[in-house]
Amino acid sequence: MASYKRPESVLVVLYDQHGRVLLLQREDDPTFWQSVTGSMENGELPIDTAYREVAEETGLDLVSLNIPIIDCGKTNEYVIRKAWIHRYPPGTTTNIEHVFRAQIDSAFILTLTEHLDFIWLDKPTAIRKAWSDTNKSAIATFIP
Repeated sequence: MASYKRPESVLVVLYDQHGRVLLLQREDDPTFWQSVTGSMENGELPIDTAYREVAEETGLDLVSLNIPIIDCGKTNEYVIRKAWIHRYPPGTTTNIEHVFRAQIDSAFILTLTEHLDFIWLDKPTAIRKAWSDTNKSAIATFIP
């Protein structure tokens, strides 16, 4: 039996002490730059997913580092990319995304597990480079 992704996820915009935004380059589509994202697992709360995904994608355990992830109080609904629709239960076309942010030190060493590269960009450049509209909006709205 196929194991499908839950059509509910998190977006965690990480920014540094200089106001620069961290973007990650996807392995499965190198033209796709994004903030930390990931699907929620069964029984998981959005904030728990946010901490888990940051740890999985960057190697940073923000709980141990005592760095809070802030719930932006925003959810988005978007149409799932055609290339990824097979990962979801049949008939699923949209995903609900919970938006978070966290300030980290850009001197931290990142360990990428699901991405090819990362880059720190000033806010306007990050908005232009981020692939998804919801990511662009989160950077524009929630990053100082």
